[in-house]
Amino acid sequence: MATDVVMPQMGESIAEGTIVRWIKKVGDAIDKDEPLFEISTDKVDAEIPSPGAGVLVEIKVREGETVPVNSVVAVIGGAGEKPAAAAPAAPAPSAAAADATGEPAAAEAASPAGPAGAAAESEAAVTPEAPDDLDALRRQRSSPVVRKIAKEHGIDIGQITGTGIAGRVTKQDITSFIESGQARRAAPPVPVAAPVVGRPAAPPAAAQAPAFKPGESVRIEKMGVMRKKIAEHMVMSIQTSPHVYSAYEVDFSNIDKLRVAKKAEYEAAGAKLTYTAFIAKATVDTIRQFPFSNASIDGDNIVYKRDVNLGIAVALETGLIVPVIKNADERNMLGLCRAIQDLAHRARTKQLKPEEVQGGTFTITNPGIFGAVFGLPIISQPQVAILGVGSVDRRVVVVEDDLIAVRPMCYMTLGYDHRLIDGADAGRFLQALKDRLQNFDESWL
Repeated sequence: MATDVVMPQMGESIAEGTIVRWIKKVGDAIDKDEPLFEISTDKVDAEIPSPGAGVLVEIKVREGETVPVNSVVAVIGGAGEKPAAAAPAAPAPSAAAADATGEPAAAEAASPAGPAGAAAESEAAVTPEAPDDLDALRRQRSSPVVRKIAKEHGIDIGQITGTGIAGRVTKQDITSFIESGQARRAAPPVPVAAPVVGRPAAPPAAAQAPAFKPGESVRIEKMGVMRKKIAEHMVMSIQTSPHVYSAYEVDFSNIDKLRVAKKAEYEAAGAKLTYTAFIAKATVDTIRQFPFSNASIDGDNIVYKRDVNLGIAVALETGLIVPVIKNADERNMLGLCRAIQDLAHRARTKQLKPEEVQGGTFTITNPGIFGAVFGLPIISQPQVAILGVGSVDRRVVVVEDDLIAVRPMCYMTLGYDHRLIDGADAGRFLQALKDRLQNFDESWL
């Protein structure tokens, strides 16, 4: 019996994925959970396991193509089943197809023949064109169903105010828009007036300066899929959430002592006792104390998450990935250490599963491992806060009774969505986190 292989959803805000590489070829035998193909999104580059055992009889989506989540990308047949006829490959773009900026010239790709080609055409038909402004970019991050309804009714999604998370247009939004009659009353776009003969046309109001001048010595490189998706997600986050930052300085003297005392014991149990584990433990306990830090904004509603799913940012050579520790507040220190170590390793070796980069409710990122004194990270939508951890450095500080001492100190910054979290709230959160770290009890280990 044939098994469809679908594009997995690698994160809450991810509506599509790009196939970077097929690990198996048509006709190859494959076991269940054996790596089948590699995908790239703004959250993760990952090898996707096969959902079943058999023979790869058809590949519907070629390397480099981007399709919506849950689209069928391949078919696995039973043992001995013959492969389907291969679809004709699209011609590679020629060097002449790129203009002076290094961007390939627009071209209409030939659709593969047969039902697979018809499916590809159908998906392409509901994919919105690149938006002209950032607000449109935010609103057009909608599901394929919404985009299909919009196409059938001739609606520009940018006309609709989305009530979904991060301003997305939901199915209810677009059906309400149609039922209200606003779709019929929507004014057509105003045509651009032709310039008066003999008078130069005015430049666009928001014209962007060119990235380089003619003749300038430059090297142009196409953005990778992950880099491009990260860029889009970060711009959308900045446009969605009014970011505010608060910073506190934390003394790591007590943590240093505990780490030295317990390091060998944890290593014997197969775990590394790192600063990140101490910070993760203190953070999840603080999140429980302040529910506003573990929430999302959905239109006019505040959604408080009961589960604390902690994202830990991991730097890769090609970008940044945020695997998620589910129900992190239910783990002890040893459990957190093992989870952090395991997820970081599998993130770097592209072994993460789709569910391991989904459902994060709060994120920790650590620019301090690269020597940064502190960082001002951007919130990962639809979350409302993110903790930035700076480097732990020995600094001269004033301690009790105005004495001067050298202590391992660390700056921590909380980036938060001012629509929900005020400065006083952020201050209380950081003060509680600071107290937990500076007074970390050995019994918590």
